[in-house]
Amino acid sequence: MKPGYFRLMAFPVEIQDCIFQELEVHELPAVLLVNSHFNAIATRILYRIIPELPIRRCIVCLKVLCANPTNAALVRKLSIDWSSHRIVANLFRLLRDTLTHLTSLRHLSIELSPQDNHYSLAWVLHGCRSRLRTLGTSIRCDPQLAAVLETQPDLLELCLRGFQTKQPFTLSKSAMPLLRMFRAVHAGPAVISSVVRGRPLEGISLSMFIEDGFLPLDALLLSTHPIKRLTIMSLDNTPPNILLPEIANRLPNLEALHVVVLMAMFDRQTLQDSSPTLSRFSDLRYLTFMAAGSASIEDEGEIARTWGKACPTLRTIILPKGKVWFEREGKWHCCA
Repeated sequence: MKPGYFRLMAFPVEIQDCIFQELEVHELPAVLLVNSHFNAIATRILYRIIPELPIRRCIVCLKVLCANPTNAALVRKLSIDWSSHRIVANLFRLLRDTLTHLTSLRHLSIELSPQDNHYSLAWVLHGCRSRLRTLGTSIRCDPQLAAVLETQPDLLELCLRGFQTKQPFTLSKSAMPLLRMFRAVHAGPAVISSVVRGRPLEGISLSMFIEDGFLPLDALLLSTHPIKRLTIMSLDNTPPNILLPEIANRLPNLEALHVVVLMAMFDRQTLQDSSPTLSRFSDLRYLTFMAAGSASIEDEGEIARTWGKACPTLRTIILPKGKVWFEREGKWHCCA
């Protein structure tokens, strides 16, 4: 044996674990074969995080986890991306059965195809008995999914990428009492209200559709904690001098605001006219406003100076050109 081997063996197991974590995944199989001690450490690292895999490898992985509960108990994070495939029922059942063995799972992400997302598939999650910290899924928002969320009292972050249905999405007051972060991609005011109501949310990301008006913003007032971070994907043509006041009226204590407008164009004057609204934010530090427009870098510099004057707490501003503007010694500069 080389001297380096004995020096490595002299380290505490915690240090060895940190060292082996620096290895690439394809390097771990060789470590498994060194000795039983290294095998135990490398196995823990190998199974700790199961990333998104090609579907064939994913199926093999799920079968291995089902057949080996000891290794399954090592999994802390599982990411499934089947968005490019139509999945048969047997594979959904395999995933459900696998989740029953992942007793230490803390982070779960499941992305399904748009076709599969039209069906009620929350039953797949009924196999999850572990106490999740984060959950992201494109499974549609229906009563079955709400029932799953009722069983997850330790959730801190929730991302619902699924479609909203006409069925009620109702959560009890005791569900997800620790929830801090919530992201809704397709969900409307009804789902947003159900999730936000009575929970200590600090950060929210949502989409605004023209038919909903400002109801999604009204739903944010149901949080028991002041919202500090808000991201909005706007799918209508509401100009900033209308949208920003609506946000400020409801959430004046925001620290970070990110707005992406997909269906409207704004010129320099429109953006500058929004500056008086920014004075309503008492602690806004980070502001992003992305939209199609004709403003030049010079125009954006003028906008940043105007906005910074209206809202002195601002530290960084990102405008449609994608450049980061920051204040230093009373002047606004562009980060190239």
